[in-house]
Amino acid sequence: MAKYKIAILPGDGVGQDVVEAAMIVLKKLKVEAEYSYGDIGWEFWCKEGNALPDRTIKLLKETDACLFGAITSKPKEDAAAELDPAFKGKGLSYFSPIVRLRQEFDLYTNLRPCKAYPGNPLNYKDKIDLVIFRENTEGMYAGVEFFPLPQGVKDALSIHPKMKPFKDVPLDQIALSTRIMTRKGCERIVRAAFEFARKYKRRSVTIVEKPNVLRETGGLMLSVSRDVAKDYPDIQFKEANIDAMCMWLVKNPYDYDVLVAENLFGDIISDLAAQLVGGLGFASAGNIGDKYAVFEPTHGSAPKYAGMNKVNPIATFLAAKLMLDWLGETGKAAALEGAVAEVIKDGKARTYDMGGKTTTLEMGEAVAAKL
Repeated sequence: MAKYKIAILPGDGVGQDVVEAAMIVLKKLKVEAEYSYGDIGWEFWCKEGNALPDRTIKLLKETDACLFGAITSKPKEDAAAELDPAFKGKGLSYFSPIVRLRQEFDLYTNLRPCKAYPGNPLNYKDKIDLVIFRENTEGMYAGVEFFPLPQGVKDALSIHPKMKPFKDVPLDQIALSTRIMTRKGCERIVRAAFEFARKYKRRSVTIVEKPNVLRETGGLMLSVSRDVAKDYPDIQFKEANIDAMCMWLVKNPYDYDVLVAENLFGDIISDLAAQLVGGLGFASAGNIGDKYAVFEPTHGSAPKYAGMNKVNPIATFLAAKLMLDWLGETGKAAALEGAVAEVIKDGKARTYDMGGKTTTLEMGEAVAAKL
């Protein structure tokens, strides 16, 4: 009997390609797992009107963890038109299923390691080793938005002095996206960052916010971070504004170790940090809750490359490494990361983004050969 049940969701576009390559590596590692494939993404929205079918939710609830490929993220106004021009203006919209997954399973931690592997020609600087903790269920991505603005919402907001310039603006000319943050949400992501820092002997945790402008939500995050930091006197605590952080990461990336941020700000610094270590082809993520986790490369579905067996699958291999760590298979996780590092250092196998001609599946075979 298999030790683990793992859901595999290839998703859209190149998600199919990179997951196929990852399976070459996982099978070579001889992970004691039963793999079950599930449906997710744009294809199922077009066919069924649901990008995350109920059967897929059921599958995940019956498994221990999930390896996810890539997903299409389409703006609302394009979705209906692509399905069928006849649907345009009838209220059909496509909602990213990965966002729904995070909320459905309360995957509140988005863990984003950004590590420069020696020999990678795309490294901005060698020896960068950052880990970002992004709150994954709240903040600007909570999904509470209005357009046009309902009268009741406008009336409720009208008592705020900053609404004065908008009092005469018609409802159909106002859009509102809310930034919702709770004390619980702030505390658990900050504590997760400090616990990780302590476990892996990281020297510092930096809170990345903008409390001088976003006084209530940013102020709550900063206040909670300061309180949590008191429980970890062995770890240096730093504070930085999001705009300054983007500058300092480029200038002095070695000054930072573990970063923690709200959803939107975490998204921004994660992609910036990823580029410092070679780009999204090397950027993996774990969407982690208390009882379940979904692991993924952070690049998009790149439809123009779909089925071409061309894109870099290393981010997916590193996502599989994170999954193995989370499952407690630390030995196999270390072996996988070591094999990836060897292939990068050798320089014999390089995908197009690295200046080579190695295919997606050939990269999988090259890493598997090192195991």
